[in-house]
Amino acid sequence: MKGANSVADLVAAGLMTPEAGRAVTAVAERYAVALTPYVLERLAGAKPDDPLYAQYIPSPEEAYTAPSELADPIGDDSHSPVKGIVHRYPDRVLLKPLHACAVYCRFCFRREMVGPGGDALSPAELDAALAYVREHGQVWEVVVTGGDPFLLSPRRLSAIVQVLADIPHVAVVRFHTRVPVADPARVTPELVSALRAEGVTTWVAVHANHAGELTAEPAAALARLADAGIPLLGQTVLLKGINDDAASLEALFRALVRHRVKPYYLHHPDLAPGTSHFRPSIAEGQALVKALRGRVSGVCQPTYVLDIPGGHGKAPAAPAWVAEDGTVEDFTGTRHRYEP
Repeated sequence: MKGANSVADLVAAGLMTPEAGRAVTAVAERYAVALTPYVLERLAGAKPDDPLYAQYIPSPEEAYTAPSELADPIGDDSHSPVKGIVHRYPDRVLLKPLHACAVYCRFCFRREMVGPGGDALSPAELDAALAYVREHGQVWEVVVTGGDPFLLSPRRLSAIVQVLADIPHVAVVRFHTRVPVADPARVTPELVSALRAEGVTTWVAVHANHAGELTAEPAAALARLADAGIPLLGQTVLLKGINDDAASLEALFRALVRHRVKPYYLHHPDLAPGTSHFRPSIAEGQALVKALRGRVSGVCQPTYVLDIPGGHGKAPAAPAWVAEDGTVEDFTGTRHRYEP
């Protein structure tokens, strides 16, 4: 089975009518479309209100850019000293070896930068990016992202990890990926082996937004990673109409923990162009975080964060439980006096 890389492919797969396809032609020309054969098969017969459908299928709403939306919403460019590196925090850098993804999410914060034929690093540019890491002794962790680094071959992944492992001050290499839930067959034993090298600890952060994504094949892919001793983190975007209710988030976070993935961040959607229809309010997100406190254990609780526009980094966006009057709110909403 082939994947889908255009509106015509989506129409041919029965996921859009020809009329609906014509309505998103301009959107698809601006923001890349790609569904793996696995995702295409999972979406067979799905309707627009399906939580998986809305994540991958373009909609006319993407044509609207809100006044607050930015081409570079988290300010990567202003913190990029060399191509492929983002150095926002003192002790860690992002390494972006490619800008292609297995699938293109409709809410992506890098949607203006990723896509087919995206600006992958040349061998010389990759060498320069790795040299930057080598020359900056405060860099303790390298976050390999993109694009999706799991699109690289095991050989290329292994080469990157080995170079980083040979840098004395680098202790942790963290990969950010959507592949385990979007193209799980790609997570082969060879790829898993390529992620590890003596001298560094490898972590993998998996992007999943709905419990419906964690079916048998993704579960097996996650098991291959976990069984190899690679710690797994979960990254989730809070999305209106997809997971913006306590029951959906509860099901997702419990499913992640069952598969040995620690929910790490619940991201408030970034101010990417054409994504306002996905964004709940901060107050709505905070109410959901409060609702989860009494529903799931601490191991299932991610940190609710937003990226400050302009490149100023992430900030916790969770509600305050301790009030200025000295009272503390419990998970039922009842306040209690606390006297230290």
